[in-house]
Amino acid sequence: MCGIIGSNFLTSNFDETINLLYHRGPDVQGSFTYKNNQFGHTRLSIIDLNEEASQPMIFDDIIITFNGEIYNYKELIEEEKLNCKTKSDTEVLIRLYQKYGVDFLNKLNGMFSFCIFDIKKEQFFCARDRFGKKPFYFYYKDDKFIYASEIKSIISLLSFTPTLNKKALEEYLTFWSPIGTNTFYKDILKLEAGYSIVFDGKKLLKNKYYDIDKIDLIHESEENVLDNIENLLIKSMERRLVSDVGVASLLSGGVDSSLVSSLYSKISLSKIDTYCIGYDEHVHYSELPYARKVAKYINSNHHEVLIGRNDFLEVIDNMLTHMDEPIGDSASIPTYILSKQISKDGFKVALSGEGSDEIFLGYDKYFNLLKTDSTYTTINASFSEEEKIKLFNEYLKKDYSSLSPYNSRIQNLSYLDIKIWIGDVLMTKIDKMSMAHSLELRAPFLDYHLVEYLLSIDESLKVGNTNKYLLKQIAYKYLPKDIVDRKKKGFSSPFIEWLYEEFKDEILNVILRVNRHLNLFNEEYVKFLYNEAKEKRYKQHVWNLFIFSRWFERVYL
Repeated sequence: MCGIIGSNFLTSNFDETINLLYHRGPDVQGSFTYKNNQFGHTRLSIIDLNEEASQPMIFDDIIITFNGEIYNYKELIEEEKLNCKTKSDTEVLIRLYQKYGVDFLNKLNGMFSFCIFDIKKEQFFCARDRFGKKPFYFYYKDDKFIYASEIKSIISLLSFTPTLNKKALEEYLTFWSPIGTNTFYKDILKLEAGYSIVFDGKKLLKNKYYDIDKIDLIHESEENVLDNIENLLIKSMERRLVSDVGVASLLSGGVDSSLVSSLYSKISLSKIDTYCIGYDEHVHYSELPYARKVAKYINSNHHEVLIGRNDFLEVIDNMLTHMDEPIGDSASIPTYILSKQISKDGFKVALSGEGSDEIFLGYDKYFNLLKTDSTYTTINASFSEEEKIKLFNEYLKKDYSSLSPYNSRIQNLSYLDIKIWIGDVLMTKIDKMSMAHSLELRAPFLDYHLVEYLLSIDESLKVGNTNKYLLKQIAYKYLPKDIVDRKKKGFSSPFIEWLYEEFKDEILNVILRVNRHLNLFNEEYVKFLYNEAKEKRYKQHVWNLFIFSRWFERVYL
């Protein structure tokens, strides 16, 4: 896992800009200049620890900077008869490019963002993985092209901070993140999951190489479906355990992380290490007792991280620094703190349970929505369009009803949450918060073979008589029954309680201070939301406004 940066123009502060990505790869830092093109890389050594696997890697007039892991790289070497000189997955990308040009991305199983520069063609070829597990940002304006793992590096090369992108703010308030190509900075774009770009120095062309928008339903017996899911999940686990360093596992006590940890304990030849976070007050949010029970059941080396109000609140600014822009998921902070401890204990890789709820119908809200015809955006949508009309002084109502291509209600729910909630929120959160501490998080439920199969399953079979029906049938084989059957809790925290206990009226004041500069919000409606959140209503609305305002003051004021 690494940090990447590159540009088509020379700057005097390029090495300084690479240093901004040091946390993503503290093991080795490298740079290379070809004509007016600069390439930088910070390496977190996980596969092939030898120096020859460091980057930028150059073979046969091809330069690559790569962030991620290609889980099937050994199979690709054999299947494609690739002549590789190193044992790294990075070189596999070069050899595939030499063999197929830009048409090899669907052969990859992994999480990645990379840039290949073809010296002969003087052409940049960049790509991001299927579900957006690894970030890729770029800037192209006035003949300047920059790409990077994080926005801060692009801003450093620009030597100015772009203006606020109001559209990104509007999306963030609903989805907890800007969606599609938007970021909070005008002209700095995200490359969407499943997309690539080619830049030849004159024009930039974008191409979608992967989507989950055309998956047909299949009809199989429940027995066959369960066998197939279990096999796909085990294979996914095995792929994500490919590493030349130790691998830990997050264990909240919920069925997703518990099943991942249990499967890992059975695959591993040695006792595994599991990690859970809990709280020293508002303990009803804590899942420590459930995690302890699972850890004892699978006989893991279990580690608990207990945090309090000060631990939580002191991390807000660090979280914003590493996010580069507002993300509304308050679980970012526990993820940051837990990742810090796992890294401190010497691990560079950990497994997590993201993706299960979205592909196995894990949310109660899904079942309520199946009884209605209401428009669905994403599982944790915050401000509705009607609420944004009340919030903004001027706002044109948006129609998000056409974001999914599926007529099937169930496929529609999963599609939207995989594309938006997972792609723009969860993957951003776990990448930025873990890589802040040089830790790579891997999500076995998001292997594309498993995702595609779950989207194809007959809907009546998938719904069953409980949320995550199919997954639970498998989990009974690996976990205590009361762990499998307990009510879903989610990765929650006392974020609003602690926020109001500590900041009180400063929550409202920072929002109003920022609004004096922007003049975007109806202040009476902001005050209404602030007072409502004291009673645990509109909690997410206030959190989103507070985090945005805190970020805006840090960046622009």
